[in-house]
Amino acid sequence: MKKSILAVVIGGSFVVIMVFFLIILLPIIPVSEKYSMSVDPIIIQDEMGTETHVAIRNTGTNALTNIVVEYGGATKPDVIPILNPGEKVSLSPPDGSSLNEVRVTTDQGINVTKEYRTPASISFVGNSGFGG
Repeated sequence: MKKSILAVVIGGSFVVIMVFFLIILLPIIPVSEKYSMSVDPIIIQDEMGTETHVAIRNTGTNALTNIVVEYGGATKPDVIPILNPGEKVSLSPPDGSSLNEVRVTTDQGINVTKEYRTPASISFVGNSGFGG
């Protein structure tokens, strides 16, 4: 009889501890949406001129299709046919873009409009890219 009570107490304690850790740790575990993306338009203006690029990453669990990137002004938008989960594309706005904001839409109903940002630290390595 004493062994069965001890087994119930140990088993119950184990269940309580597991439930406690699930409740505490569950918000930490990232939950990815089916269709999601991040858009990061960057502009750097200095004595050498203006450098711009737009980074688009598929942060969802499914592929995004027909991603249309509009730069504003009278420029033709870029179209990315497919962007798989985790994949990232970096684009350069064409001449004539307004360089105020970027609008990105997909077949899956995602619609993101973001203003260009200037990185906090600007460190160039020759002409090879951006720091930050």
